[in-house]
Amino acid sequence: MTQQVRVHNFCVSSDGYAAGEGQSLERPFGHADPAQLVAWAGATASWPNRADPGGSRGLDDYLVRDFHRNIGAEIMGRNKFGPQRGPWTDLSWQGWWGEEPPFHTPVFVMTHHERPSFSLSDTTFHFVGGTPADVLDQAFAAADGKDVRLGGGADTVRQFLDADLVDTLHVAVSPVELGGGSRLWETPEELLDRFHRDVVPSPDGGVVHHLFWRG
Repeated sequence: MTQQVRVHNFCVSSDGYAAGEGQSLERPFGHADPAQLVAWAGATASWPNRADPGGSRGLDDYLVRDFHRNIGAEIMGRNKFGPQRGPWTDLSWQGWWGEEPPFHTPVFVMTHHERPSFSLSDTTFHFVGGTPADVLDQAFAAADGKDVRLGGGADTVRQFLDADLVDTLHVAVSPVELGGGSRLWETPEELLDRFHRDVVPSPDGGVVHHLFWRG
């Protein structure tokens, strides 16, 4: 099968923002409350950080489980990796995720300021420049025939959408307005010239899932 570029469980507000303004070490999502955006996923039985038994099944749980299916590499923007901007002044920063990152694949961090690769557990982070197509070529080569997940943030996903490099896209829209920040879209209808779409409310009514596939 042909390798695909997939976006999974990408959470945005009702006005299209994936994160708020003013990202910092203390507030990775800026002024946004991440719990409001990802609560639907955290309530599922398959949420990887679940500390207690239980959790919901059904569509939400399926989408959480699908996050890792046949993924061989991840691409993310620098703002998803950390709060630093400009040239690297602190190479001790190794991401938000601790010693066991949730990716379990090579990760390609898009940046204008490259730094040496490093590994944590079974995840190796590479810091690469170039166009979305250039970075995707590297990710496909590292994915060993599997698909590449595009992890965000919103600006990175938008760059790949604008370059027509995304095959499938799942966006969970939460009923909260942020008013500013890192925006994926003004309206999901702007993607319908290139994608088919299904719109499915979460069974618990907390979010609305927008499922896009290439037209």
